[in-house]
Order: sequence, then structure tokens, then C-alpha cells
Amino acid sequence: MTAFSELMEAEIPRLRRYARALTRNEDTADDLVQECLVRGLAKQHLWAEGTDLRAWLFTIMHNQFVNAVRRGVREGAAVPISDAELPLTRAPNHDHRLELRDLDRALALLPEEQRSVILLVGLEGMAYETAAEVIGVPVGTIRSRLSRGRAELRKLMGMVPDDRADARMALPRAANSRSSTAVAA
Repeated sequence: MTAFSELMEAEIPRLRRYARALTRNEDTADDLVQECLVRGLAKQHLWAEGTDLRAWLFTIMHNQFVNAVRRGVREGAAVPISDAELPLTRAPNHDHRLELRDLDRALALLPEEQRSVILLVGLEGMAYETAAEVIGVPVGTIRSRLSRGRAELRKLMGMVPDDRADARMALPRAANSRSSTAVAA
């Protein structure tokens, strides 16, 4: 195994976590990570040694995800059968599980630009400058998107009163994903 491969292997857990947060589907996330790693290996000659490999891989992954979203908008979205079938059992009602569900829904309602910045800075702990490199925008744009995204999350999570946000969060999950797709497009 080469030194480059070992460095890439060390980034896999972070790549998987970011991919799962982006795609909100375990299988799709694993496919995205695999595509990112394959592309990274194929393009390793483009990586400059001494630069941030994590940021380089996240940039590859982010670009692949954006391309997939655009392709999905162009080709139409497929609804997994598991989303359409009724659950046979219900999980116990726990407050933390409900909060995570609400956060998941709220993140899905954010525009893609804001969601990706929140995930990179908030979940992955990236510096603004690194996130700006990954997404390919100025640092000021990162700060603006982060500020607007956090404000919208506060509204959607009920931390700030907003009747419109309450109505959006009250929609069934399928309707929320359609409205967020329309906003992202």
C-alpha cells in the first residue's frame, strides 16, 4: 500500500459521515464515498503533497454530489419503496430521537448551499477557509450561508417563533423532501 493510499484510508470515516449527512441514505452515501475514493486514486497525480488531502477529497465528493443532484433533477427522482410502505412496528417514543428526526427534517428543508456549509463547518468542524476551498466559493459566502442556514434552522426547530417554519415542519416527510428538492433546484 502506498503512502497516498494510507493517507486516503485515514479519511474514509470522515468521508462516510459527510456523505451520509449529504445524501441521507446509507447505501447512496457508501456509493458516493466509493466514487470519491476511486476518483481520488485515479487523479492522485493532481494532488499536491503537503496540501490538505481531506479538503481535496471533500471537494471531489462535494462536486460528485452536486453533479448527482443536478442529474437527478434532470432525469427525475425515484422514490425508494421503503419510503412508500407503511411501517409495521413503531419505535419507542424518545425525546432525543424526536429531536434528531426534527433536525434531520429541518436540514432537509434547507437549500443545498446552506446545508452543505452547515454540515462541513458544524458536523465536520472544518475551518471557514477550508470549507470555502471544498465548495469553491469565497470565505464571505461561507459565512453568509452559514449565518442564514443557522437562522433558518433555529426557526425550523422552533427556537424562534415562525408560523411558516412550523407549517413546513408539520408536512409529512415525503412532502418535505419534494419541497426541499424544488428549493435546491
